[in-house]
Order: sequence, then C-alpha cells, then structure tokens
Amino acid sequence: MTMQRRIGRSGGREKRALGVQAILEWAFRIEKAQLELPERRDDEEAGFGFGLEYVLLQRAALGCKIDGGRHKIGSSTHPDAEVVAAAVAGLPDSRGGIRMAIRVAELARAGLTPDWMPGAVPRCVPVETKRNQHGERSTTVVVGTERVLHRGKWRSVEVLACPVTWYPHPGQIEGARRGYEDWWRALNWVRDGLVAGGMLREIEVTVVLPKLQPWLPRRCQ
Repeated sequence: MTMQRRIGRSGGREKRALGVQAILEWAFRIEKAQLELPERRDDEEAGFGFGLEYVLLQRAALGCKIDGGRHKIGSSTHPDAEVVAAAVAGLPDSRGGIRMAIRVAELARAGLTPDWMPGAVPRCVPVETKRNQHGERSTTVVVGTERVLHRGKWRSVEVLACPVTWYPHPGQIEGARRGYEDWWRALNWVRDGLVAGGMLREIEVTVVLPKLQPWLPRRCQ
C-alpha cells in the first residue's frame, strides 16, 4: 500500500491523505478490521442495518462526532479502520450489497485488485488434443462420408473435422471486466460515504480511484 502526502491536522496530528483503495487495504490488511454485517430484520422493523448510514444517523442525533464510530473497548483495531469497515458493511443492494461488501473486504485484506484478465484475447483452439510419439495433434471426429473415385474405383471415405472453441471465451473476459467495474463502483460509493461522513480522525480521503476500465487504451480513458 502506497502512502500519499500528508495534509491537514487532527488533534495536533497530521492527517494522512490516501485514496480509497489504499484506505481499505490499510483498514483490513494492516489494522485487521472485521466486517460486521447487519443482521436480517423483519419487514415490520424500521431502521437501517449497521453500516455507514447507522453511524451517520447516530452522529446526527447526538449533534456531534462519534470518535471512531463503533470502536470496541479493548480492541487493537484503529477507530478509523472500524469506521471504514462500517462503511463497507453498509453497501446498498444497488452496489452489490453484502456479497460485494465481502468481496471488497477480502480483496483489500489480500492487497489485490479484481482480475480483469489483462491482455486476454480470444483464440480459436482445438476442443481436445492428444499426444503420442509423433507429438501433439488435434482430436478429430467423423462428420460424414463421401464417395470418391480413386484409381478407377469408387470408395467411401470418412470426412473428418476438428472441433474448435474460443479460449478464453469472450463471455469469460466480459464477465471478469464487468465484475471489476462493479467492484470499482462499490469503491466509489465507499469513498463518497467516507467523505460525506467526515468521521475519520487521522485520514483524509482523496479523490484517487483505480482506473474504471484499465483495459481500454490510455487515450480512451
């Protein structure tokens, strides 16, 4: 995780300016923040599941800033990291909900970006190959017969074909890149929520985001 410049001060200390991906990796990978997902509520129950919305409501009700959100007594996790985890847990269904929250946290904990299959180009390849003493050969199948005249005699010969497929399949590449874009939109939502909430005491959230479509030529981004 690359630290960015330091700006501002909080309680006499300088704030670290970080992009949202760096913040997530710091919270989940370095500070070991845990993703506490909201419990299912009955339809008749009002209110939000615990997430950034809940923390913001509590802050508004008190008219003050809640230091660190849901910081647990005795916890070694930084309060800012717990606020970040709460923001991720609050991802709405329109941004992937609980499933995306888990994915965002797991990727951040591993320090990874979703695999969007960089450089992948579909190639036409045999469905199956066989190897013998003469090397590797494509498997063929009989697709019909034909009558041919050979040395004055008619003979029946098999018509062979090599079944082929595209690998990687275009749908596989499209799915991987669609998943990356969904992850990017989730990060964008978390970033906007952290900025709007203003509850991080020692971190300044910058506008920096990963590229939305890194597979496009630079001039198209």
